[in-house]
Amino acid sequence: MTTLAFIDTARHSDTLGSDTHSHTRSDEYAISRAGLALVRVHDDLWRVTRTDGEVLGYVERFEVVGGLRYRAKRYIARQGRFVAMGDFWGFESAVDCF
Repeated sequence: MTTLAFIDTARHSDTLGSDTHSHTRSDEYAISRAGLALVRVHDDLWRVTRTDGEVLGYVERFEVVGGLRYRAKRYIARQGRFVAMGDFWGFESAVDCF
């Protein structure tokens, strides 16, 4: 079983190179999945790729009444668009779609 590579890129920079936000790494989202890598794009968005770099989609976190939800979106390269695969109560459940 391959371990998921998790890269936290939650530290943002503006076009001038100065830091606009500084966040600490959240290990609660570091999970294992065979052949996948997740890159945290910002606080509420993770890019899901194969270990060779091919983009599979995104997992987006958003608030609803009652808590946080996670939306899995598959990227369809031939069509250049994303398709929502579902909304989940857990981050791991959203990643399982890939």
